[in-house]
Amino acid sequence: MSLSHPNISFNTKALPFCRNANLWYKFIAVFIVLALLVPVLAACGDDDEDNGNSSPTSTTSAAQNYKIGIVTPTLSASEDEFRGAQRVDQKYPGMIKHIVLPDNFSEEQETAISQITSLGADKDVKAIIICAGYSGILPAIQKVKEQRPDMIVITAPIWDDPDMMAKYIDLCLDTDWVQRGITIPTKAQQMGAKTFIHYSFPTHLAKEAISKRKDMMEQTCQQLGMTFVQVVTPDPQGGSSVSAMQQFLQEDIPRQIAKYGPDTCIFGTNCPMQDVIIAEALKLKFIMAEQCCPTPTQGFPAAMELSIAPEDAGNFDKINAMIKQKAADAGMTGRLSTWPIPVGVFFPEFSTEVARGMIEGSISKNNLTLDQIEPIAQKVAGVSVTFSKMKPEIDNYYLIIIGSIIY
Repeated sequence: MSLSHPNISFNTKALPFCRNANLWYKFIAVFIVLALLVPVLAACGDDDEDNGNSSPTSTTSAAQNYKIGIVTPTLSASEDEFRGAQRVDQKYPGMIKHIVLPDNFSEEQETAISQITSLGADKDVKAIIICAGYSGILPAIQKVKEQRPDMIVITAPIWDDPDMMAKYIDLCLDTDWVQRGITIPTKAQQMGAKTFIHYSFPTHLAKEAISKRKDMMEQTCQQLGMTFVQVVTPDPQGGSSVSAMQQFLQEDIPRQIAKYGPDTCIFGTNCPMQDVIIAEALKLKFIMAEQCCPTPTQGFPAAMELSIAPEDAGNFDKINAMIKQKAADAGMTGRLSTWPIPVGVFFPEFSTEVARGMIEGSISKNNLTLDQIEPIAQKVAGVSVTFSKMKPEIDNYYLIIIGSIIY
């Protein structure tokens, strides 16, 4: 006797146990169930394929079918961007092609252009991300686009002409340095500040972005009912030494806190100022809402004598937890703040996720919307990220501000 189905057939002669009646009935029941399940399972398989629902295995396979080039300065020239690219390389093994620009970029621009165009010559590379903070890179991007119009290019940031950048680059990103003239005093007031002191020096104040931010800080303080105080320090870029500037801060900050009280926020425009400001904050209990370059790794490790193991250098969850504990130990909970991740580390990973979306079709390269990229930014940063247009008429150039962590 034989049993048949379009997909299954059995010959009972080959099944000795079928000579037992009970077993035979059980076999018939199992056969009927299998016969009914086969078309259902087949249909389910077809639906998954048609809808593009991919398993982790198929996603990995798809990811290995292309590469993304990331261009950064060297580790010594800009540690955050370099480590940010390495972090993405560890996240997606085999997908990232990381190249570094010459240390002396201004004198070796031709070498840099050649390096970037070499990425365009690699047919496996579908996107190039440039996290450099240099001007003079746009000619390399123009050459790549001439040879590979399909190449996705994201800059985070470069500093060439914004209108020309928007023409050739699919997504341009930078930090909203001037808007921080509003966000920093506003956060300081929320942390309890009644006075805002701005430390800087002549060559810094001559820079347009720093001068505009200072003016916006002053206006914001006036609107919020806070006292704004400007203090000019010795100029480390105008003849004085860095140590002279730091010595001035060590002597002047106690005088200012004695005058205005601990509900004062102190902001300095120069990176070497941050070690002194945070160390003095721990002694005098004033507020430090944000450094000039907001990151857990500026000022905090030196002032708090944090011991960060080499393997934890990019582990910002751990570093932020260490700072929070040190702040609590010093009675400074709620008086110190920054961004939870350096923007130089954020940009390579965020840009890579956007590039992957463009390559795999979940993000429209030609009709990019904030609804598509804001959730990605929040996932990478761990806090909300605000995007503002560089110019109202440009739809692919955004300036960002990352939300804060208050220790």
